[in-house]
Amino acid sequence: MTFLRRTFAILTLVAVVAVVAPSPAGAEPTWAPADTAAIQPGAMTYTAGAQCTANFVFFAATDVYIGQAAHCSGTGGSTETNGCSAGSLPLGTSVQVDGADQPGTLVYNSWLAMQANGETDASTCQYNDFALVRLDPRDVAKVNPTIPVWGGPVALGTSTAAGEDVFSYGNSSLRLGVSQLSPKVGTSLGQDVDGWTHTVYTLTPGIPGDSGSAFLNSAGEAIGVLSTIAIAPLPASNGVGDLASALDYLATRTDFGPLELALGTEAFDGDATKVLTSLVG
Repeated sequence: MTFLRRTFAILTLVAVVAVVAPSPAGAEPTWAPADTAAIQPGAMTYTAGAQCTANFVFFAATDVYIGQAAHCSGTGGSTETNGCSAGSLPLGTSVQVDGADQPGTLVYNSWLAMQANGETDASTCQYNDFALVRLDPRDVAKVNPTIPVWGGPVALGTSTAAGEDVFSYGNSSLRLGVSQLSPKVGTSLGQDVDGWTHTVYTLTPGIPGDSGSAFLNSAGEAIGVLSTIAIAPLPASNGVGDLASALDYLATRTDFGPLELALGTEAFDGDATKVLTSLVG
């Protein structure tokens, strides 16, 4: 093969590779500084008047999302927690996010996805409690993904062990603005029900309005979303739906598309004395 023919063959191969190679994922957005961002995990969300707490920030290409619990857009009573049968507002529903100038839009709801799929697995139906609100592009520059007080998340977590420390930040309107009660530190009783849920006790238990709150494990990894408040058999405990399982369901059972968890711009610091100090003044 002559030099020119070899060169042409190489250039042709390069061109073919360039055509078939997947395009790179969208770059992570530029986040607002954590200390001045108007929109962060822990922001209050309002869906048809129902108040919840946003959990983590996600992005895909130029779209930025904030998570909330699927049941925050539920249309039934507080005891209707089976996502495979409970009613829900439709995708496209307007969601007001505290700190945003424009309403966000409900674009994914695990309850609706499970019903569309004809899901029958009991654990999945009960504990897949996750939704996404797409923020208006005009509000993206106000977002930071850092969990208030604690920092992180540093990665997507996979589990918690019994006795492991957990950290959260609730924002129920029932606390009437008493921000000292928002950061939470507690203990996991372990992960159960086929990996779909973590039962946790926190120093100040999650209450209505905290639903959807982000939970971190002892390493600062994102492990779940506050889903339920238990009366029995473990009074004042909370059920935390497993985030990795919820995201896996979204990725493998729907056509939503690639989604990335935004990591905190501030380092994780699980110093529980910060909460104790705030409580005692």
